Formats: sequence, structure tokens, C-alpha cells
Amino acid sequence: MRIDILTLFPGMFTGPLTESILARAQEAKLLDIHFHDLRTFGLGTYHQVDDSPYGGGVGMVMRADVIVPALEAVVQEGEKGKKGQKRKKGKPWRIYFSPRGKKLKQAKVERLAKREWLILLCGHYEGIDQRIIDGGWIDEEVSIGDYVLTGGELPAMVLIDAIARQIPGVLGKEESAAEESFSASLKRKKEYPHYTRPEEFKSLRVPDVLLSGNHSKIQQWRIDSLK
Repeated sequence: MRIDILTLFPGMFTGPLTESILARAQEAKLLDIHFHDLRTFGLGTYHQVDDSPYGGGVGMVMRADVIVPALEAVVQEGEKGKKGQKRKKGKPWRIYFSPRGKKLKQAKVERLAKREWLILLCGHYEGIDQRIIDGGWIDEEVSIGDYVLTGGELPAMVLIDAIARQIPGVLGKEESAAEESFSASLKRKKEYPHYTRPEEFKSLRVPDVLLSGNHSKIQQWRIDSLK
């Protein structure tokens, strides 16, 4: 899967996307992540990306004449492919992170993980000019919760992490993702409790059924434990 990220702060992604499972997924070429600094598409000497809102009000709004050329340039780059990069066939799915978007849930994560190419637009300030959405340059608005963050970078990291777990080969064992909280196999319920050694810790014991070796009873216990 290819993921292009348009952001004013590409440095924020250092760490979350360069460690652990996500780092290994990129090394194995299961994930192909590209960063694009929106400032490079800014206007004038100071590379302006935003302006005050029409009608007045506090804050600034990201300009359509900056965001749209940036989106179009990223699509063109992906379609043509640079030297050493694989050319993408088909159109990308373009996501903008917004509190007004549809809530991110596991079912949506699984659907997005089936796409070959995502473009993630990280807004800032008061958001983006509505004409970017109305004009068809965004395919979907996504929210990760009913609260407001300073920008779309953290939601982008959350989405990438959730999607990566659904890509075959990323976790190593496919059943690792198949039986997680909110997965289809668990009927979108929270996962059952887990235990490991020691059998007893500060007078708290592992449930006897998990020590029984009776797999049918263990399976039933796990089903009964779902919330």
C-alpha cells in the first residue's frame, strides 16, 4: 500500500512511523509512505498557506489555491512514479481529517486497508477552505473522536497504525489481527482478557479454565468474556 501524507509538519512523524512494526512494514515494502511539506506549495516569498476567514472570526483557514495544487501534484507524482518508485495504477482515495468527518471504527479501517493508495491531508488552524471538499478534491472526511486537536498529524498516525495491522504480513501471524477487539470474528466486541506466567501474582490467579488444556472450554470462556 502507498500512503502519501500532506502536512505542514512532516517532522512530527519521525518516531511513530520509524519504529517497531511500522518501520519493519516499510523495510519489507508492505507500506510505502511519502511525506509532502505543504509549505513547498505556499504562495509568495513567505510560502503562505493560509489566510483570514471571510465573514470574520478568529483563526486562519488553509487556502484552496495551495491545497488543491498540492493534492494534484501528489496524484501526478504517484501516477508517473519517480526513479526507483513503483508507479501506481488507479486513483488514490483522498482523506481529510476533520471533527466533522465520519468516526473511525474498525470496520472502516478494514475497508481502507483494502485500498492500494491513500492520500492523507492534515489540516491545521481552523481547517481548510470548504471549496476543497465541495469541488471533489477530497473523497472522505474522517474523525478519530469527538474532540479537537491542533492538526491532522496525530489522526494520520492513528489511521496508518490501524491500517498497517490489517495488511497481510505486517504482524507476522494473520490471526493476530483477525481476533482483535472490534474485529469481525469477535462480532465487533472488545477482546477477551489475556493472562501469562506466573499462574499466581499477589494472590491473583489465572482462571482455572485457561490451565485446563480443554480447548473447547477455553474457547467458550473467551466467547463468554466478550464485551
